Amino acid sequence: MRDSRLTEQRNPRSTNVDRLTPLEIVDVINTEDRGIAEAVGAERAAIARAIELVEACFRAGGRLIYVGAGTSGRLGVLDAAEMPPTYGTDPRMVQGVIAGGMEALVRAQEGAEDHPEDGARAMDEKEVGAHDLVLGIATSGTTPYVHGALARARERGAYTGFLLCTPPPDSLRATHDVVIAPLVGPEVVTGSTRMKAGTATKLVLNTITTGAMIRMGKVWGNLMVDLQVTCQKLQDRGERILQEMLNVDRIRATELLAAADGHVKTALVMGRLDVDAEEARRRISDAGGAIARVLEPQGG
Repeated sequence: MRDSRLTEQRNPRSTNVDRLTPLEIVDVINTEDRGIAEAVGAERAAIARAIELVEACFRAGGRLIYVGAGTSGRLGVLDAAEMPPTYGTDPRMVQGVIAGGMEALVRAQEGAEDHPEDGARAMDEKEVGAHDLVLGIATSGTTPYVHGALARARERGAYTGFLLCTPPPDSLRATHDVVIAPLVGPEVVTGSTRMKAGTATKLVLNTITTGAMIRMGKVWGNLMVDLQVTCQKLQDRGERILQEMLNVDRIRATELLAAADGHVKTALVMGRLDVDAEEARRRISDAGGAIARVLEPQGG
């Protein structure tokens, strides 16, 4: 019987891909990739709902926890890992759980996805609770590990969401607080969901966390002002932000950043309001972390 999952169907536009030249292969893959952003855009309302849920969880002291297997799990771990250097967050704020554990990041643990009880156990180990959102990622929509994790998360009182790339059944929408289903269509290589489905997954996850971080006040204008300087690249970026926003030279930007212990947002408040680091941190805290409320009180 033909598999009903969109991610497992054959793509009629690539049935002869094994007989193409390298350039023709590139063209086929590129043509298929062009529809990914449109498919993600069709889920804009659901993605916005996810951002609202994540923001609410963060403001309540909760977390965003991704759960997946294979490529889906790796993308969740990747998105979570990028939050601390980009937005200065506590590593516990956004987390990724992958079937098979961290070893599965570099070596496939295919059988690990078949055990729902392991997913449930992972939620117990994370002590998931009422202020958390657990977002399951399974492009086929059927991964037992993910379903087991989400079922236990709901039992523990958490919000739950599901990201998949096949039409979701009504039961899935009825079960979870948000369901996101970008329908990118069959893959160039049948079932290879690391391709279009993987790209769509990364776009969605990037949008959710970026949107939530913006809403949490970690961006001013379009600048990542909550970054913590941890390397030469971020030092340079932080100094350039201070130069542009405070109209100071590189030497003054370096001094401010050092006085702020490498925290760009603190340095901005210090430079704009002529206060010390302690006072800058207090004002930022009083404003709920939103620098616009500190520096632009009339517009905040």
